[in-house]
This record gives sequence, structure tokens and C-alpha cells, in this order.
Amino acid sequence: MLPITNHSLEKLENLLKCSGYKVRYEKGNFKTGACLLQNSRMIVVNKFSNLESKIQAVLELIRQLEFDYKQLDDKQLSLLQQIKQTELQL
Repeated sequence: MLPITNHSLEKLENLLKCSGYKVRYEKGNFKTGACLLQNSRMIVVNKFSNLESKIQAVLELIRQLEFDYKQLDDKQLSLLQQIKQTELQL
């Protein structure tokens, strides 16, 4: 779906930021590559994970989150639909 590049990770970060989420890269004891802090709009990604793990972890969180589509532009909407469709196809 998305190539494993820094640009892909940046696109995912921008999608989250435009939806009101903050993305931080921190060290910690993660069972996965990222987590959503409870009752907040803060996503913490394991900074020691490799690029592929970071992208997969952020994708998984995006699939679980609710988005206000009014805040997103056309490219971001297209990316979000692509991500949500991939979940259905798996």
C-alpha cells in the first residue's frame, strides 16, 4: 500500500496533525510501535523502532481512530480512505 519511506511516514503524521492529534517520538516500554495516550489526542511512537515498524504502528492507530473529515483536504481524504479500505481487504 504505502512504500516504506520517510515521506510516507510524514504523510501519515500530517494526516494525524490536521485531525488534531500530536505525534511524538519517545523511548519507552512499548508492546507495539506506538500508542494513543488515554483520553488525549497524543500519539507516542517508539523512536527506536525501524521505519517499517513505525509506519505499521501509525497505520494501525489510524485505522482505529475517528476522524473529522471536514478538517482534511482532498489528498488527505484519499489517503485516509485508502488506509481504511486496506483494513477491509485484510
